[in-house]
Amino acid sequence: MELEFDVKVDSKVLYDYMLHHTYGSFQGVLGTAVGAIMLVGFAVTKYVIWLIAGIVLLAYLPWSLFLKSKQQMLATPAFKEPLHYRMTEDGVEISQGEAKEFQQWEHMVKATSTGKSIILYTSPVNACIFPREDLKDKQVAVIEMISKHMPPAKVKIKA
Repeated sequence: MELEFDVKVDSKVLYDYMLHHTYGSFQGVLGTAVGAIMLVGFAVTKYVIWLIAGIVLLAYLPWSLFLKSKQQMLATPAFKEPLHYRMTEDGVEISQGEAKEFQQWEHMVKATSTGKSIILYTSPVNACIFPREDLKDKQVAVIEMISKHMPPAKVKIKA
């Protein structure tokens, strides 16, 4: 079976990916927990410094990721044009213009999803982002293809 589709990653999709990636990591969870503890500290002690520190910790990460997604969109030529994907029994081919890259299924790290995208990690920090809006009627087929070629423990996609 072979599956082909084009996607265009915009700043909203990239921000959604960055939030998911960051808050799915130990550092994201830790930062959120510390911020929440500081807000509880304010509720208990009424010291305004706890409130300020908690708000800064909880608001800083999403805001900085928002800015980073905008900057990355402007700085990365690959996001200017659509990416073409071809999923085969051997792996995933990514092409844009004359440039082509191929990743074998066994080298994929994990697959996950957000409400806006299906994310196929090609390394611990790099991923193919498939906006659901662009996949349209191929969304189920993409999920099936990923699930067929990756171990179940590596696939955490919500339909």
